[in-house]
Amino acid sequence: MFRGEFQHCIDDKGRVIIPAKFRQALGEKFVISKGLDNCLFVFPEGEWRVFEERLRGLQLTKPDARAFVRFFASGATECTFDRQGRILIPNSLREYARLEKDVVVIGVITRVEIWSRERWEEYSTQLSPEALAEKIVDLGI
Repeated sequence: MFRGEFQHCIDDKGRVIIPAKFRQALGEKFVISKGLDNCLFVFPEGEWRVFEERLRGLQLTKPDARAFVRFFASGATECTFDRQGRILIPNSLREYARLEKDVVVIGVITRVEIWSRERWEEYSTQLSPEALAEKIVDLGI
């Protein structure tokens, strides 16, 4: 399980440190892809396979389903850690998530997300837990 919020900087080569507690749970190989809300999703291999199966189950006769699969699959790349616990984020993914210097790495139960600090602060200040709770009450949470 991934949880918590950590502040880091991305270096000039596009590398960012992943917190030690996340590194162990991600394993040796993992997948990084475009995420929703202009962040990056980082999945352990097993969780990525589950996600891929869900993508495979979408009806490819529907344009929105095809676009959704393309969105995630086109940017997905397998990653590993270097000796310092950093990952190299491909330029296309850095551009998508607007990662320049300051980043926030957060745990989201089954995955890790990487946000630009500016975008994360924008997003989290607009978030209303009470309003969300009212919207998802039917989910049984």
